[in-house]
Amino acid sequence: MVRQEIETKLQAAFKPSHLEVIDESYRHNVPAGSESHFKIIIISNEFAEQKMLNRHRAVYSVLVKELEEGVHALALHTYTEKEWIELEDTVLASPACRGGSTTTSTL
Repeated sequence: MVRQEIETKLQAAFKPSHLEVIDESYRHNVPAGSESHFKIIIISNEFAEQKMLNRHRAVYSVLVKELEEGVHALALHTYTEKEWIELEDTVLASPACRGGSTTTSTL
């Protein structure tokens, strides 16, 4: 459900030629069924002449509601079509979980 909402919003905002929204919550220390960690691969010429930071800011601005309501992490892979072709359709793996979603306190 969260994944689908993310896809819909990104499709509308960036009109990508390729979009994958992958729920990676199962790889993290979260309750079963959580939708809190996602890898997003988005290929759009809307990113032309934008630095990576600005691309990520643009994605975050579209997903404000999701980030406020439980999405804990986004692994963003934002490319133009030319960059994607140059990568030969390869994407780096998401980083390993460091326990950022745990609720234990060390106080």
